[in-house]
Amino acid sequence: MSEQQAGRLPDGRPEGAPDGVPGDVPWRRPDRAPWRDLWAALPAMAPASARPSPGPGAVRPSARRVAPSPLAPGAARDPYRAYRVLREEFPLTHDPLLRAWVLSRYADVAGALTDPRFTHGHRPGDPPCAQTHTDIDEAELRAVAERTAFVLAHRLVGRPLVDLVADFCRWLPAGTVAAAVGVPYRDMMRLVRGRAASALAGQCTGQIAVREKALAGFLADVLSDPEQAAALRDAPSELVARAWAESLRREPPVQIVLRRTRGEIPVSGGVLPSGVPVALLLGAAGRDPERFREPDRFDPGRDDPAQLTYGGGPCPAVTLAALEAEYALRALFAAMPRLRLADGFRPRRTGVVTRAPRSLVVRPGG
Repeated sequence: MSEQQAGRLPDGRPEGAPDGVPGDVPWRRPDRAPWRDLWAALPAMAPASARPSPGPGAVRPSARRVAPSPLAPGAARDPYRAYRVLREEFPLTHDPLLRAWVLSRYADVAGALTDPRFTHGHRPGDPPCAQTHTDIDEAELRAVAERTAFVLAHRLVGRPLVDLVADFCRWLPAGTVAAAVGVPYRDMMRLVRGRAASALAGQCTGQIAVREKALAGFLADVLSDPEQAAALRDAPSELVARAWAESLRREPPVQIVLRRTRGEIPVSGGVLPSGVPVALLLGAAGRDPERFREPDRFDPGRDDPAQLTYGGGPCPAVTLAALEAEYALRALFAAMPRLRLADGFRPRRTGVVTRAPRSLVVRPGG
């Protein structure tokens, strides 16, 4: 047997390294426990010398050895407890259930959504999607969204109880697209939601389902606080738009999006290897206290909600989503001035990758 190399175990691993670390991978024992097993077990990780030094957003020391997963049992009911642990203790970790590296801090997630070193996937409002929709007539979209919302709202008048998810939110996004491209209202039920063939929707037709979930969440947030509902029902468009963005920040309809790295990328807690899948936790980023004051609170007056669901470009999916939220609120209160949640009902969001209330039961007559 050849003489053992100094500082290495008989199987070639660096001394102190866990099982599974190839002998040719640079390795040293991390200063903190949280990522020890997760980083060391991946041959493609960046060498320790490349990790950024801890700064103001440094990882908090933790006795935990394994990071919580957004796919763990119970996460669909309340993922935010796990999100908090990930932000504070595991800002960079590999999730075996997601089969991806995970980013959860606002700065990292927001950066990854626009950084060209991350590939695969575009939000509505991001290039190239936004670049293909520069000739959209917002005034026309506004008229279509308003008309569709008022038609749907008036169909609910007179009922003792209404589920706004089933009877309103599931119809407004598809109905708006249908009306915009000239499909008769009586034929709207024949549309395959999310796949309406229209020049208007272009690449973003798949966002109809996301707009349904976002609208349901927005109405749930507003109706859960009667004082806020009263303040928003006749509010200017800019205030309603701010409340809409705040709802997207606090409870984004899409919680997790996937990207892939083009090269090694420094982030909080370490360096992402090249060519690996990365899960961006939009739900965790939106509750980051380093970015938002009282992040768990729905605050329609928040100056800069900085939501991450949509990009900022001129895309019809983005424009329609905001217009549908505004006119949904106005149409529902115009048709049913005493609209409120049903007695004893509290909206509950569920879901892991996408998240929204399954039902929103209201009393149209108060």
